[in-house]
Amino acid sequence: MDKKLKLIDPHIHMTSRTTDDYERMAKAGIVAIIEPSFWMGQPRTEVGSFKDYYNHLIGWERFRASQFGIKHYCTIGLNSKEANNEPLAEAVMELLPKYVCKEGVVGIGEIGYDDQTAAEDKYFRMQLELSKLVTLPVQVHTPHRDKKAGTIRSMDVCEEHGLEPSMVIIDHNNEETVESVLDRGYWAAFTIYPRTKMGNERMAAVVKKYGPERIIVDSSADWGVSDPLAVPKTARLMLDMGIPEEHVHMVCYQNALAAYSQSGQMKESDWEDRIPIDQRRQFNENSVLRGQDPLVESDNIIS
Repeated sequence: MDKKLKLIDPHIHMTSRTTDDYERMAKAGIVAIIEPSFWMGQPRTEVGSFKDYYNHLIGWERFRASQFGIKHYCTIGLNSKEANNEPLAEAVMELLPKYVCKEGVVGIGEIGYDDQTAAEDKYFRMQLELSKLVTLPVQVHTPHRDKKAGTIRSMDVCEEHGLEPSMVIIDHNNEETVESVLDRGYWAAFTIYPRTKMGNERMAAVVKKYGPERIIVDSSADWGVSDPLAVPKTARLMLDMGIPEEHVHMVCYQNALAAYSQSGQMKESDWEDRIPIDQRRQFNENSVLRGQDPLVESDNIIS
């Protein structure tokens, strides 16, 4: 990867990843990431587990990323899958206002539809109203099943609630949804997975066809089969396929910055003027080290 090309991964679940991933991401040019609240694989049964998770996103995970020279942000929300447990969802909705205005929170998300149930619709709408109250962008999870209908429904509901399309990032797009999302003025984000959703060759074809305006590339890397280097690999492939570097810069960096900087919590100087890496630092008396020598900026092997 060309060292001049800085990258942002605006949808990656680092809670599920290792410090080795942070090292590789930094080497590949990733300077900032956004970690959305999401389903952890096993349904949570108590509101306290959501509270601890949100604290993790705004606390330890921000610190852990900084120890590898990456600026960490997050979006906070009740995910669509767990919105179907209504008693728990009600308790989480009472919790959300305490977190959405914390430092480093750049949006409400990821929220939207999974099975497109009545409960999912109810809590999607409630969180859209919360986003308006606190003036934060919304990160929308579009369903894996019946995606086109779910994507159109998501946009319809956003408009019913008076959200400006420029404040909404519609994620998990594919060739079936991209045109309608762009035509209606929304940000169109694409999840690059190794075997499902969008591959990087397909992503490059989308950029060639539609251009770089309001298109965002992300990895959504999590606890499943996924790739925390999906953004840099896609950027390299696009360059190799003759897509102009300016366009690659837009879809792999600038558009994410433009969309989420609307929160007032994210700006380029956050990583341009970042604190030098010093792994001797601790968070709640814990460090990223396990016996190895600490890395400091002066002998930083990943810079």
